[in-house]
Amino acid sequence: MRFLQYVRQRRAAAGLLGGALLVPVLAACGGGDSSTPAAAAPTVSASGSVPAANLTVLAAASLTDVFKTIGTQYAKDHPGTKVTFSFAGSQELAAQVRQGAPADALVTADTKTMDDLKAETGTPTVIVKNELVIATAPGNPHKIDSLKDLSDPNLKVVLAAPEVPAGRYSQEILDKQNITVKPVSSEPNVRAVLSKVELGEADAGLVYKTDTTAAKGKVGAVTIPPDQNAVASYPAATLKATKNPAAADAFVQWLSSPEARKTLQEAGFQQP
Repeated sequence: MRFLQYVRQRRAAAGLLGGALLVPVLAACGGGDSSTPAAAAPTVSASGSVPAANLTVLAAASLTDVFKTIGTQYAKDHPGTKVTFSFAGSQELAAQVRQGAPADALVTADTKTMDDLKAETGTPTVIVKNELVIATAPGNPHKIDSLKDLSDPNLKVVLAAPEVPAGRYSQEILDKQNITVKPVSSEPNVRAVLSKVELGEADAGLVYKTDTTAAKGKVGAVTIPPDQNAVASYPAATLKATKNPAAADAFVQWLSSPEARKTLQEAGFQQP
């Protein structure tokens, strides 16, 4: 009897020891009932070390068509990253940035607007340049040949508002030639000017060369001589408020890549 009692005691002691050893093993394996999950590894795009992200880019209205292509190209080269654009006049974009609109990067149609936002952006890089042309109805029925023709009171001319880069450039070149134009309307962005001419609500308007290219025959274009024209520079920058700084920086840098420059050039933009 004493021998059997001794055996039972030894077995009970061995069971308690095994249980004590098993507890830390289970805890180390994550088999416990802990409410804190293990940290997930960040998603990385297939292009390399750039984190995948959903980016929002505020961009000048004159970039509307080409940036849709740019966004598709970038997403193809960087699987897992999606780029959504918000297009408006540069002055409207600046107001959105100052109001704290959630966005990751900004591209304006002039350096002045970007410079005024230096407290909210990283270091900007000019990605392309543009120039103005006179948009007319197809076939140029009013025979507009020069800036001087826009002063004709019988013509319905529309311009971008003075606070818009395109409007500021327009006034700059008109003043340079001592030409007075009384527009029938001042539009909030250059695409609105183009639309007025396309719809026949205006006989002519000053827009960017790339706007008439994108219109694909819906408007005519009268070239303005270089010595009478203005060159628009388009800077791009990451916004300091972005929640995706690495991904935003990568996109801004990619805008100066050979692939991006080729697409922009095909749309009528000039190299910086």
